[in-house]
Amino acid sequence: MTTPDHSPTAGPSGTGPRRRPAGRQLSTRAGRRLASLCLLAPPLLVYGLFMLYPLGRVLVLSLYRWDGLGTGTWAGLGNYVETFTDPRLLEAFGHALILIIFYAVLPLGIGLVLASLLTRARLRGIGFFRTAVFLPQVIAMVVLAVAWRRIYAPDGLINTVLRAVGLDALTRTWLGDFSTALIAVGLIGTWVSTGLVTVLLMSGIARIPKDYYEAAILDGAGWWQRLRAVTIPGVRAEILVCLTLTIIAALKTFDLVYVTTSGGPGSATTVPSYEVYNHAFRLGQVGTASSLAVVLTAVIFLINLSINLLGERDR
Repeated sequence: MTTPDHSPTAGPSGTGPRRRPAGRQLSTRAGRRLASLCLLAPPLLVYGLFMLYPLGRVLVLSLYRWDGLGTGTWAGLGNYVETFTDPRLLEAFGHALILIIFYAVLPLGIGLVLASLLTRARLRGIGFFRTAVFLPQVIAMVVLAVAWRRIYAPDGLINTVLRAVGLDALTRTWLGDFSTALIAVGLIGTWVSTGLVTVLLMSGIARIPKDYYEAAILDGAGWWQRLRAVTIPGVRAEILVCLTLTIIAALKTFDLVYVTTSGGPGSATTVPSYEVYNHAFRLGQVGTASSLAVVLTAVIFLINLSINLLGERDR
């Protein structure tokens, strides 16, 4: 003799699962949503207080003419008009775009070569070379700027070496020459960014199966063909990360320019971040500085959004 199944999971006939009442399902969902909101509230509150509020405050200040001390006066979009018409500020944005080549493009090319060599090489002491490549990322930028300013000095290492090999005609004040100052600053950025790019690419190359390289070698592919056909497609995600980080570093660089050249000679090495500081704390034009900061933030956002959209489209 059998008895009907009265377990919680069985229906009245004992043939199927028992459904929860609709009211209980709604209350369960509401409870889960409430719990999720409670968990999200603290980080969202911190994000709002320390990120969104300062951004909103800068946006408001950009609509006023204010010297940082007295009472501001309404300027509307006047500060933005000045930002887009002032030749010095436009020149600063042009310099930042040039620095992208030194901070992002050159380190990416050098990093690909170094990462492929350091990942596949089987040499004693290879760990030391990997650490040495990443070392510039560990040292504060101000310290690096002071060291490189000494290297670029008239009696610094570069000019000393040039004189030693009989190339006295090439010696110059590298950071004080209008034709070389921005390039000299950019090369420091290349040296700093290459370590980060190399380490990120090494992590990506290490995940590429060795069978791919062995197959390419059997097909007669040389080192360059393997790099172009196997390595680069295999580290596409890492390349996007590298470009995002290095472009942001190029556009918002301040300490390097401030310590090495202070925007000089003249305005040969001014960049947007330095002009924000210059207008806010030296010239007393907080409104213009705020509008410049808003424009710089928008440029960084749009460039990196384009990079990520391009990466998603290629997947």
